[in-house]
Amino acid sequence: MEAIAREKYVRISPIKVRRVIQLIKHKNVEEALNILHFTPKRAAKVLEKALRSAVANFYEKEEGAKIPASQIYIKNAYVDNGPMLRRFRPMSMGRVGRIRRRTSHITIILENKED
Repeated sequence: MEAIAREKYVRISPIKVRRVIQLIKHKNVEEALNILHFTPKRAAKVLEKALRSAVANFYEKEEGAKIPASQIYIKNAYVDNGPMLRRFRPMSMGRVGRIRRRTSHITIILENKED
């Protein structure tokens, strides 16, 4: 059984989110939540929220089955680029400098570990 959770238009650069997502990929949910809770990055809070949403989706799909969190693992987790917000600032000698504010789309896929 699979469950998917997506966080879209998150205002963090995908590069920064990918650094944190590598810590939890292919781990069980219990361990991943522990890692995210104690990781001092801003992306960890967003990923923890997405992971909890994926777990809730998993239990909703299972319709009340008593599967412990240690039996559910992260099958895949990835980050895609979202739309870029473009802002402009004045620079020296009358020029303009472009500032790109990047956004992310986070996808987490959970699966039940069959022993």
